[in-house]
Amino acid sequence: MRYVLPVSATENPPPPHPGADPRPVPGQDPRVQWGLSLAVVAVGAVTIRPMGLGGQGLAVAVLFVVNSAALLARGVPESRVPPRLALAWLSSGIVAAAALLGVGDSGTTYLFAYFVAGHVGYRLGTGRALALAGTCSLLCAGVLYFHLGPGNPELPWVLGLTTGAPVVVGILNRTQRQAVRSALSAAESAERAARAEARTAVLTERGRIARDVHDVLAHSLAGINMQLELADALLETGDLEKVREANAKAHGLVKESLKQAQWTVHALREDALPLLESLTAMVESAGHHDAVTVTGTVREVPAQVTQNLLRIAQEALTNAARHAPGGDVGVDLTFTASSITLRIRNRPATRAVTPGVGSGMGLIGMRERVALLGGSVGAGPVTEGQDQGGWQVEAVIPG
Repeated sequence: MRYVLPVSATENPPPPHPGADPRPVPGQDPRVQWGLSLAVVAVGAVTIRPMGLGGQGLAVAVLFVVNSAALLARGVPESRVPPRLALAWLSSGIVAAAALLGVGDSGTTYLFAYFVAGHVGYRLGTGRALALAGTCSLLCAGVLYFHLGPGNPELPWVLGLTTGAPVVVGILNRTQRQAVRSALSAAESAERAARAEARTAVLTERGRIARDVHDVLAHSLAGINMQLELADALLETGDLEKVREANAKAHGLVKESLKQAQWTVHALREDALPLLESLTAMVESAGHHDAVTVTGTVREVPAQVTQNLLRIAQEALTNAARHAPGGDVGVDLTFTASSITLRIRNRPATRAVTPGVGSGMGLIGMRERVALLGGSVGAGPVTEGQDQGGWQVEAVIPG
């Protein structure tokens, strides 16, 4: 089984100012904006008259260039234009559009006012956009009504009042853009949360696998090594009978290791194992027959509870064999309405203890397993009763 850690999500850099998100929005192609702007400029260059190098023609040409620049600037990303600069640029564009209405004799001088007003609604906040669009309508209507300049006399002043109307379309587009970006941000946040959750799940699973590997390898190999060392020591004495006995125990531990490996595979695959039968088989394979005592009504328990209780029992039995060889072991399994208690108690050693230092991971593994199930575990010497001087491990699992 292979686990792949998810790549942590990269945080998107914050926009330079509120509302100026550099990320593209689906359904809004900047090429369309550029195409419309260039089309308005091209139509104006063909139809707006007079244009020349002197007098009225020069004034029309200069205003036409200013209007074209103001219109084409709407293609600049918001992230590159501070709010104050955008307000100044759009305000000057509206003034230039109204002036072009008053100076040009013919042509599509009014188109610039319409398009700039529409972009005002898209680029600015609602309050500023409406105020600036109202100013555009009043300026253009005033220029046409009072004939401020030699403008086209055929254009009615009412037309000037309508130049600010496209601001509504711009506001609607801006609202849609913000809604889409909010949805994208929410989706990105959900994706980052899902990745973090997946990473946590992977790390938790790695911890579980590490505990299982420790239980199988460290315990089994330690027992086999202890028997082999004993056999080496007995060879020097010439007591072949005890050598055979130690060798047989080593073979038995190898077989037990294979069983433990099978249990580990079951645990990783989350196969269901019967708690009482598996616990009894484990205790008997460790050489302790009729050592399991059951109190209460046996019932089926979740696979996770079974696996963790078996691992705790395995750890306790291995420690008993290592630190109290020859001592009797008793296993109590108690079922109540609200909990399951596993108690493993061993008496003091009756044979010499082989010196060795434990890794300390066993008790840590027990605590981690019980914590995952919301239970408690305790381990310590037995200070009273017939097992006084021995050791006891007790795990209580709710449910």
